Amino acid sequence: MDISSLQNISSSYIKDAANKSVNSDNEAEFGTLLKSALNLVNETGSLAQDAENEEIKLSLGLSENTHDLTIAQEKATTALQYTIALRDRFLEAYKEIMQIQI
Repeated sequence: MDISSLQNISSSYIKDAANKSVNSDNEAEFGTLLKSALNLVNETGSLAQDAENEEIKLSLGLSENTHDLTIAQEKATTALQYTIALRDRFLEAYKEIMQIQI
């Protein structure tokens, strides 16, 4: 899959990865890819924390806006699903590498 065709994305990490794939002519280093994946995990954790904070605000009566809660929960869910998909791809690649006979 070519990520350079992705458009209208709100995540800066995905935008950066798409731009690098177009501009780098396949010169991406594994370290850069790993750093990007770690940043994605951190962003996912941050979005989950934001959703939890919105839940706490609503349950304490500090907020009556369920719209913000729903948005925060959907962002966290989407980020988690994307992170899990990336993890699965990394595991598949690792298994493939481990099966290479030298």
